[in-house]
Amino acid sequence: MEQRVSLITLAVEDLAAVRRFWLDGMGWSPFVEAEGEVLMLEVADRVLLSLWDADHFRAEVGPTVQGEGNIPITLAHNVRSPQEVDAVLEQARAVGARSVTDGQHREWGGYSGYFVDPAGFAWEVAWAPGEVGDRVLGPPS
Repeated sequence: MEQRVSLITLAVEDLAAVRRFWLDGMGWSPFVEAEGEVLMLEVADRVLLSLWDADHFRAEVGPTVQGEGNIPITLAHNVRSPQEVDAVLEQARAVGARSVTDGQHREWGGYSGYFVDPAGFAWEVAWAPGEVGDRVLGPPS
């Protein structure tokens, strides 16, 4: 098996709300969309984020588990500066993120904050100096 991820699929209870958040609010574009079933977004070269209606997800994959607290996964959106972290967090807040944790300087040397999208998934918005930042964004120009 090759070391790569091609598709990240998240089951969402309210696909219409998630669509409004990402497309109308955050300005992302759909790659594939089947109304009421799935919304796929190209998030990297040859990588898709699939937001799949939870009922369709359960029909194919099986039961899902839900409970109190945050879903134990984060997705990250890396940016080129701490100021850009703050701008993206503010945009998420303005378009209806469930919660937003302001950016902070972190022990590991970077700067990040979090927002929770309408489906309940936590997104880290981060500026990472050095090797990690260069790897995910390319070297500074």
